[in-house]
Amino acid sequence: MRALVWLLRALVFFTLFAFALNNQQDAVVRWFFGVEWRAPMVIVVLVAFAAGCAFGVVAMMPSWWRQRRWGRRAAAAAAPSAADARPAAEPLPEHPPREGL
Repeated sequence: MRALVWLLRALVFFTLFAFALNNQQDAVVRWFFGVEWRAPMVIVVLVAFAAGCAFGVVAMMPSWWRQRRWGRRAAAAAAPSAADARPAAEPLPEHPPREGL
């Protein structure tokens, strides 16, 4: 199974490498007010991909923080310490909140 996974990874790598070699001509990205950016097409695609990944990470951060807070509260409720003998103010749900899905 590992060999199959590595074979698939190699196939994806060489496909993307061939794409990069076949698209070395310059591309022009035209911004507002007549501003232009000239770069090889591979660089333009790489920048667009990286910007999309960064946007996706930033968009997921509130959900990650909410899940992290929920996990900490659940862990604290599961193992109460001797210093914190009072009960929790609100009961914890069985599953993390799923708003926005």
